[in-house]
Amino acid sequence: MKQLFFAPACDCDQSLLMDCAYEGDRLRATAKSLGYNPVVPPKKGRIDPWEYDEELYRRKNEVERFFQRIKRFRRVFTRYDKLDIAFAGFILFAMIVDALV
Repeated sequence: MKQLFFAPACDCDQSLLMDCAYEGDRLRATAKSLGYNPVVPPKKGRIDPWEYDEELYRRKNEVERFFQRIKRFRRVFTRYDKLDIAFAGFILFAMIVDALV
């Protein structure tokens, strides 16, 4: 069975997986002020690069692929349901079908 959830690798409450395009100082500072640990690699030309959790950043791909697979269900990406609970129920159904297939 696929593991969809994983624990953050830091001591903080939550990690925020960010794309390389969002590695700016202001955005990382905003994420830290909101209580997140930004996980984004520094660009190669950075004068003062920072440490980041490489294993957690590699797992970002799994999250992106999961959302790509769940978009196969037209009802999810067009959001036909009016109630949030019905939409959440269908997302759960799509996750179960994805795990079985």
